[in-house]
This record gives sequence, structure tokens and C-alpha cells, in this order.
Amino acid sequence: MCRALLYLGQPVLLDDLLFKPDSSLVSQAYMPRMLHLLNLAGFGLMAWDRDSHEPAMPFRYADTTLPVFDRNLKSLAAKVRADCVLAHVRGVAYSPQVNISLQNTHPFCFDGYAVALAHNGDLHRVQEMKDDLLAHVLPEVARRISGTTDSELIYALLLSRLRDPREGAPPDELIQAVEETLDIIRQVRARHGIATSSSVNLFITTGEAVAAVRYCFDFGCYRTDGAVGIHEANLSYLSLWYTTGREFGLHEGEWKMIGGEEMASSLLIASEPLTRDTATWNEVPEYSLVHGEVRDGRPHIAVHPLAV
Repeated sequence: MCRALLYLGQPVLLDDLLFKPDSSLVSQAYMPRMLHLLNLAGFGLMAWDRDSHEPAMPFRYADTTLPVFDRNLKSLAAKVRADCVLAHVRGVAYSPQVNISLQNTHPFCFDGYAVALAHNGDLHRVQEMKDDLLAHVLPEVARRISGTTDSELIYALLLSRLRDPREGAPPDELIQAVEETLDIIRQVRARHGIATSSSVNLFITTGEAVAAVRYCFDFGCYRTDGAVGIHEANLSYLSLWYTTGREFGLHEGEWKMIGGEEMASSLLIASEPLTRDTATWNEVPEYSLVHGEVRDGRPHIAVHPLAV
């Protein structure tokens, strides 16, 4: 199962998110602390820099190799700073049917669209639901699907719920679009008689705002035809955490976010904390969405409950 992070705030060196912390995203590919599965099916990154050429256009990088051995990624991370970052290491259960390719590497962001998404989880029996789910996707969005993942399908559903996904979305519209996307999936699952635990943790950004979803359909309901058919990642509710402060980095020999909420100008959301000390991290409640945007130099964060 995957691991991901979202960052928004003061410019941060990518190395300080991806490689250097105690539990950096790259180390979570092969040694996650809150998951027993490895994440060896690719790495993807999108990063925005307001001071760069064409700041609305993100820097993008993806590869199907293990990021810990990716010298190109390491050298870029040591040089690039960004004020918004969406990064993802992909994990899949072994199967001859799994497609490891750049088309299936997160984050997903169709050319010309302002909204990007990464997914941590899996939709059980998604191939049975695919045609019914595609019926809710706008034709111009559906034509852009190039991979085979449930994640890209969720992304297409979300884009199709927005008034103008090429321009992004204000908080209320984005939250409503997430709720409608989950409701469509819920209805299609019911139509197909699917009631097996399926995690849908989402990481969404426009480069100027971020949203993360901690959600699971039918948590606690598992296959009864044998333990081998139970997806290990759905045995526990997938984690999601966030922290706010003035600056994330190495301070007095310890990786942490400093400044406290009262002086906060940055927000970091991750599948699991990047630091050994988790005292300054907040766990996102189950069945909820956390939305953040920086206004007047301060992150404004709100947590919204989602229908079960």
C-alpha cells in the first residue's frame, strides 16, 4: 500500500521531505513504520515554486524504480526548493496482473488541469465497477485516462464533479466534489454487491491549496473464503497525519516543524509522520477531510467529517 505527503507553505528543500528526515517519504518506500507492506512500484512528485518561471506550472518527476536508488531524484532534491509539494511512493500487492508503469505512477494531473491527486488504498473489485464508474466521468476527462489503476479513475471522477477543473476549485466546491465522488463509488459498490473493506485515502492539491481524505468503505468487512484473499493493508484503518509551524527541517539535531500553531506559516500532511517525535503531529480523524490553504502568510486548516 502506498505512502504520500502534501506540503504547503514556506519554501522547503525537497531533500528535507524526501530523503533526510527520520522517516522520510523515500525511506517509507522500504521501511514504513505504520504499514507492514513495502512500496516498491514507483515514485512520483509534483512541486510548485512561486518564484520560478511560469509558477502555476509544477515541476514533475516520476520513475518506476526504487527512489532510494534514484541518483537523479537525489540530486534534484538536493537543489530544488518548493512552496507546494505532492509526492507519492506506490505500493501494490503482488499479482501478475499488476501493471508497473509510468502511466500508473502517481500523482495524477492531466495536462491543462489545475487539480492533482494521489491515492493511498485500493478499491476492491474495481474492474467490475469500471464501466459504471466511467458513466459518471465527463467524456473529455475520460479520454485522458491512460493507465489501469483505480486511483486514476477516482481522479477522473473528482475532476468531473468540478465546475472548471482547469482553474482549480475553492474549498467548498472541492469538498463537495470529494463527497460526491465517494457517494458515486458507494452507490456503484452497492449495485454490484461489494461490501469488502476498501481504503480511499486521497491527497489533492492545486498548488495553492491542499486537501487530504482519510476514508475507508466498509471497514472491518473482509473476504471469508480464505485468509490469502484478505488485503493486509485493509486490516487496519490507513493512517493520515498533519503538522503546522513556521519551518520544517533539522533543528538542534532533530527533524521537526518549529514555530508552533500560533506562528504557523506551513502545513505538512503525510500518510505517517516524517519525524521520530510525533508530539507536534495531529492524526486526521477517520472518515474526514482536512483542507489547508495559506492566506496572509498563515495556513488556514479545517477538518470536515465525511458521510460513512
